Amino acid sequence: MQGPIDLSRRAVLCSTIAAVLVLAAPYRAHAQDATSTTDTSTAKQLDTVAVIGSRRVQRSSETTTPVPVDVLPMQRQAETGGQFDLAQSLQATVPSFISTRQTGADGADLVDGAALRGLGSDQTLVLVNGKRHHTVSLVNIYGARDRGNTGTDLNAIPVMAIDRIEVLRDGAAAQYGSDAIAGVMNIALKRREGCESALGWGQYSRGDGENWLASAYCGMKLATGGSLSVTGEWQDRGRSNRATAENPLRIIGDSQVINRTLYLNGDQPLGEAATLYFTAGMQSRAASSAAFARGGVGSDDIPSRNSAAMYPDGFVPFIDGDLQDRYGILGLRGDVGLWHWDLSQTHGYNELRYDINHTLNASIANAEALAGRPAVSQDRFDAGGFSFEQNTTNLDLSRFYDGVLQGMNVAFGAEHREERYRIRAGEPNSYIDADGAGTGGNAGSQGFPGFQPGDVTNRSRKSDALYVDVELDLTSRWTTDLAARWEDYSDFGSTLNGKIASAFKVTDTFLLRGSYSSGFRAPSLQQKYFSSTITDFISGQPVDIVIAANDSALAQAAGIPSLKEETSKSATLGFTWTPSRALSFTADAYRIDIDDRVILTGEFGTDDPNIGAILAARDIGSARFFVNAVNTRTTGLDLTLSNHSTLWGGALDTFLAANFGRTEVTKVNAPASLAGREDALLPERDRLFVENGAPDRKAVLGFDWTRAQWNANLKIIHFGPQELGTFSGTAAGVPNQHYDAKTSADISGTYAFTPKAKFTVGVTNLFDVFPTRQDPNETDNGHIYESVQFGLNGRAYFARFWYGF
Repeated sequence: MQGPIDLSRRAVLCSTIAAVLVLAAPYRAHAQDATSTTDTSTAKQLDTVAVIGSRRVQRSSETTTPVPVDVLPMQRQAETGGQFDLAQSLQATVPSFISTRQTGADGADLVDGAALRGLGSDQTLVLVNGKRHHTVSLVNIYGARDRGNTGTDLNAIPVMAIDRIEVLRDGAAAQYGSDAIAGVMNIALKRREGCESALGWGQYSRGDGENWLASAYCGMKLATGGSLSVTGEWQDRGRSNRATAENPLRIIGDSQVINRTLYLNGDQPLGEAATLYFTAGMQSRAASSAAFARGGVGSDDIPSRNSAAMYPDGFVPFIDGDLQDRYGILGLRGDVGLWHWDLSQTHGYNELRYDINHTLNASIANAEALAGRPAVSQDRFDAGGFSFEQNTTNLDLSRFYDGVLQGMNVAFGAEHREERYRIRAGEPNSYIDADGAGTGGNAGSQGFPGFQPGDVTNRSRKSDALYVDVELDLTSRWTTDLAARWEDYSDFGSTLNGKIASAFKVTDTFLLRGSYSSGFRAPSLQQKYFSSTITDFISGQPVDIVIAANDSALAQAAGIPSLKEETSKSATLGFTWTPSRALSFTADAYRIDIDDRVILTGEFGTDDPNIGAILAARDIGSARFFVNAVNTRTTGLDLTLSNHSTLWGGALDTFLAANFGRTEVTKVNAPASLAGREDALLPERDRLFVENGAPDRKAVLGFDWTRAQWNANLKIIHFGPQELGTFSGTAAGVPNQHYDAKTSADISGTYAFTPKAKFTVGVTNLFDVFPTRQDPNETDNGHIYESVQFGLNGRAYFARFWYGF
C-alpha cells in the first residue's frame, strides 16, 4: 500500500512530465540534432581506449590496442535508456558482463553483484576516473550467483553522471593490483558544460515493481578557470512478487529500493604547473527484501519460528537495509619538463545496517508462553551491520620518449592502501535464546538473526605496491607493452606479477594482438572476518547455519587454514579488422587459470568428526567457512561487430557482440587436516555455483535507426543455458537444475521535440521470458525459478523524458 506522501510525489512527477511535454510540443528538431549522441548498444568505439590498458597519457583512440577494451558512451542511456540503474544498463548491453538481481538471498537482494567473464564480482576491478573504487561491506552468502564474493556496487553511481565506461577484458593485476583477474572497468565521469534532467517511469506488465526516476546534471566553467559538475538522482523502485500456488505466502521478486545520490566532479588549474582535481560521491539507500515465509497454525514453525498469538496465518519477515556509500578523490597532476606526474588520495566507505521487521524472536515468545503470559515478542529488531573502509594513496609518473625506436612510454609509481572491516552487534533481543537451547523457540529475529557480540570485529590491513610499465613502438606497425608490479600485504606477505602484451598491424585494416600475464587477488577482509548465524531453507526446511570467521576457534577446530591470496595466469589472443570507417570486427580468445580460489565451503554438519559436537551444543545445524579450496580454469571467446549504414532515409547502426565462456573446477585443494573430505569442502551443488555462476554464452544484437526527429532501438538479447545443483543431489537420484537457453528483446521509440527535449517509451523483456521452471523444494530461493539469466519478473514497460538546458 502506498502512503499519501508516495502518491503526492508521483502525482507531482506525472504533472511535471505532462507540463514539459506541452511546452516542448511546438518546437521542431533538425535531423543532425536528433542523432547527436551515441547509443551504448551501437557504439563504434568498441576497441578504443582512453584510460585503462595503457599508461600513455595521450594514446591514439584507434583500434590499435594490444588488449581488448570496450568504450561505452553513456549519454544515450541517460537520455532514452529503459534501465534506470547502471548494473542493469550494462547487463542489457555488454555480453561479458553479468548482473542478475537476487531474491531470497538476504543482503544480496539489496546490492546487485556484477562481474565479467563468468567469474566472481570480486575478481573484477572497478575504477572511477582511473582511481580504485572500494568494494561493498557485504559478502554474498546465498544466491544463485556470486556466492562467497564481495564486489563493487555499481548502482551507487548515477548513470547521468557518467560520460563513458571503459571495459578492459584482460587480466591486469600486474598493472592495477588485486582484483583485476577477470578485467577492469573504468567509469569516467562527465565534466562538460551544460545542464540536463530526466524523469522516468517503469512497471512490470503484471502491475508491480513500479519504478520512478528523477535525475539532473549541471556542468559549468568556474571563473577561476576550473570546472565543476554536479549530478543528483532520486530513484524509487517498488517491490515485485512472483509467488505461486506452491507457496502463496512467499514474496519473491525485486526488493524495494529508494536511492538518494549526489556526485561532484571537477578540477581547478593551479597556475601552469599543476591542476587540482576532485570527485565526491554520496548515496543513501533504503532497501527492503522479503525473507522466506514462516508457516502459521498447523505448521511445524509453531513454536520454533512463529507464535500463534502473533501470526496465526503465517508471516513473511522483511530484511530492511540502510546502506550508506561514500567515495572521494582528491589529487594533483601536472608536468615537470617532459614528465607527467599524478598524486592522489582516494577514500571509499560502504556501510550496511539491518533492521528486521514484521518478525519475532520465537524464543522470547515461547519463554513468555512458558511463564503463562501471551506468546508475544517485539516485531522489529536492530540486527546490527557491517562497514568497509578503504583509503588509497597513489603516485604515478610517466614520460614519452619519441627518439627511442618509433616511440617509448615509461611509467612507474607507488601505491599505499589501508582497509578496515567492522561488524556491529545487534540489540540483544535480535540474537538471544530466551527459552534455552532445544526448548521450542529458535533464537534470534526470524529472517535474519542479529549479529552477536562474538561476531563483532574491527580488523584492518595495509598494502604497499611498486609498479613499472613500458610501452614500446618497435616499428610503425608493432607495439609491445611490458608491466611488472610488486605488492606487499600486512596479513599474508608479498607477490610479484608481470604482463606482456603485443599488437601487430598486419595491414592498415587488420591487427593481431595478444597478451600473457600473471595476477593475484587478495582475500577480502569480509571473507576473512565475516561471522554470523543465518537461517537457511534446505528443501523447504529451516536450518540455522553459522558462517565462521577464518580465524575463529570453530574454523581452527574444523581444520580450516588461514586464507591466502588467489594467483592466476591469463592469456588472450585475437584480432581486429576495420575494412572501412563504417564496419569493424574483433575476436579475442582467452584463458584464465586461478589457483587457490576462495570459496564458501559446503556444510559441516552435526555429524562432522571435528566440530559436530560443538555445533550440537550450540543448537546449530551446520557450519560453513571461507577457504582457498579450488583451482579453476575459464576459457572463452569474445566477438564484436559494428556497422553503420542507411535505411529508409535514415541512419542505421547495427551492433553484434557475443561472449562464449566456460569455467571448470580443475582441482579441489583439501588441507591436510581435511584430506579425503573434498566432498565436504565442495559438494556438487557448490561446485556448480562456481562453474555456472553465469550462462555459458551471452549475445546482444542491436539495431539503432534515426530519421529526423524519430529514433527506434531494438536489442535482441540471448542467454545460453545454465546448470545448477539441487539440495538432494544427483547421488540421491535428483537431477541438477537445467536452465534452457533463452532469448528476448528490448524495444523503444524516441521522439525529439527539440534538440534538447526527447520523450521515449519502450518495453524490456518484450517476449515475457522466464527461466526454466524447477522444483521449488530444490532451488536455492525456494521458488520455481532461480534468479538467473533474465531474472524472474517478466515483461516491463517504461517511459522517460529528457530535457537539456
